[in-house]
Amino acid sequence: MSDPIRVGALRGIMMRGPGITETLPFYEDMWGLDLSHKGNDEVLLRGTGTEPFLYGLKDAPVYGIEYVHFSMPDRASMDALHAQVTAAGAAVLGDPAPFPDFCGGYGFEILDPDNRRLRFRTEAKELEPKDDWAMPRKVSHVVLNTPNMEGLQDWYCKVLGFRVSDYSADQMVFLRCNTDHHSIALVRAFYPSVNHVAFEMPTLDEFMRGIGRMKQKGHVPTWGPGRHGPGNNPFAYFVSPSGFVIEFTSELQQIDEATHEAKVWSRNDPEAMDRWMTAGPPTPAQRAVMQGRPDPGFPELRKN
Repeated sequence: MSDPIRVGALRGIMMRGPGITETLPFYEDMWGLDLSHKGNDEVLLRGTGTEPFLYGLKDAPVYGIEYVHFSMPDRASMDALHAQVTAAGAAVLGDPAPFPDFCGGYGFEILDPDNRRLRFRTEAKELEPKDDWAMPRKVSHVVLNTPNMEGLQDWYCKVLGFRVSDYSADQMVFLRCNTDHHSIALVRAFYPSVNHVAFEMPTLDEFMRGIGRMKQKGHVPTWGPGRHGPGNNPFAYFVSPSGFVIEFTSELQQIDEATHEAKVWSRNDPEAMDRWMTAGPPTPAQRAVMQGRPDPGFPELRKN
């Protein structure tokens, strides 16, 4: 049996919640993103790369994820992925078609087993890169809480071609779709929700300067800085004004497919949680905020 077609890359994420677009100044003035598009009920924020947006904010009655945004290399791979997910029995929300939104391009959407909407896009609008120091370049990874970690892991691997990079005991699994150690990670939880979204800084110096910028503006990390075991990436977590956890990171481990073997990292070894031993393990308060608010997703779309 041939390997499944793999998702190309993580583009970003669109968040939703009551009055969430009112938090735009936080991301522009402190976090280091720039407005790329503003609509009636949503704003799109870019980083220094060519992506039309990394992080979107959409006004909606319920806090959660509007959609997780992925890329494919071209139309042929997009059509092949659509055929694959359809054959696997995924909840496909339509055939591949042009997107009529700001980003344009071509693709389709599906629901994962937790009723999260996933959007796949190719031929998207590209922006001119920016030479802004110590500002986020891209979304590194999205971490999702789920009550069915093993089932969701199996689905992402079989339906979308993700591969397991590592485990954090039996509580977390790190999944990759390209050489990045993880683009998606899953955390065992009581209900589906977003755990956090990580933004990549180009260098370690820029990572530290981003933390410094936040501190100078009166916003200190709730956990970090430190350096994770799985992924070997530095981390600093903050809580946004809307209550979502966001992270600065850099230097995420790059995977050699020919040699890499998934490892189970202990959650009882302090150095497995923080190799620098500067942040220590997350506090109960940090774990609580990363549990997030229950996100029902879009079960109504599955019924149509």
